[in-house]
Amino acid sequence: MREGGIILYPTDTIWGIGCDATNEEAVRRVYHIKQRTDSKALLVLVDSPVKVDYYVQDVPDIAWDLIEVADKPLTIIYSGARNLAPNLLADDGSVGIRVTGEAFSQQLCRQFRKAIVSTSANISGQPSPRNFREVSEEIKHAVDYMVDYRQDEAAASRPSSVIKLGAGGVVTIIRP
Repeated sequence: MREGGIILYPTDTIWGIGCDATNEEAVRRVYHIKQRTDSKALLVLVDSPVKVDYYVQDVPDIAWDLIEVADKPLTIIYSGARNLAPNLLADDGSVGIRVTGEAFSQQLCRQFRKAIVSTSANISGQPSPRNFREVSEEIKHAVDYMVDYRQDEAAASRPSSVIKLGAGGVVTIIRP
């Protein structure tokens, strides 16, 4: 990933395609692999709530409470993204960030020392893979590296909940 590579990896939710979230060319490759227009933003994973401050200009106070009390993976969409590849962001300059608590993806983020793109490992419009077996061969051949960890798991994982924090602390549920 330090050289712009794309990985296929297990996250705290479903299998994902990842790259350096600060590398514009790597992000472009992820859009190409997913056959998705870059008008749809991608989310990123970080290993600790402290990292959110680095990627968001002004984190609303309610975000810290939500991160602390979430009992399942929660992606929060923040306004005022910064220090990320511009083509990763939504048209309004927002970004979805999830603080991962799952051991592997947390360690991956910690060792990489940057936010990592985390988008479902599927072609745009197709169902998200609930485990490694459901990842298409097309995706497997398109990435530079496939993580060996958890490939044998058959359990069906689910995507994270997604909320957007708006002005004045308004919370909009995007995906329950």
